[in-house]
Amino acid sequence: MTMQAAAAPHQGPSTPGELLTVPQVMARLQLGRSAVYDLLRTGQLASITLGRARRIPTHALTDFIRTRLEQDAA
Repeated sequence: MTMQAAAAPHQGPSTPGELLTVPQVMARLQLGRSAVYDLLRTGQLASITLGRARRIPTHALTDFIRTRLEQDAA
């Protein structure tokens, strides 16, 4: 039964399970730490700060990739 609950459709704002660390984003984008922090600093990639920790919602990473693909296609 817990498997069914885990498969429920996504509703509402991001949950902690949907937040990525900078190293996770680095691995997914295959970029270095400075490049990821540059994307965060310039606002190209949205993030939240929890204390001193920076977290990137998975939807922000998906939106960033989609936007870049659309820019490259234009």
